[in-house]
Amino acid sequence: MSPEKMVMMANQIATFFKTQPGGGQAENVAAHINDFWEPRMRSQLISYAAKGETDLDPLVQTALHTVRARADG
Repeated sequence: MSPEKMVMMANQIATFFKTQPGGGQAENVAAHINDFWEPRMRSQLISYAAKGETDLDPLVQTALHTVRARADG
């Protein structure tokens, strides 16, 4: 997947959860990515963020602390 498309998708997830009431938005973003993105996509997102890219929504950046690179991780 292209980095641009991956960033767009991750940021759209963050935008959705920002509109939801209550707290835990970062946890919800991470849960969604863990549940619906395949391991390759999650690993790509983690690697992309590790390069210091700044176009990820801050909520996605926070969520990445609990995104699993592998399905069993």
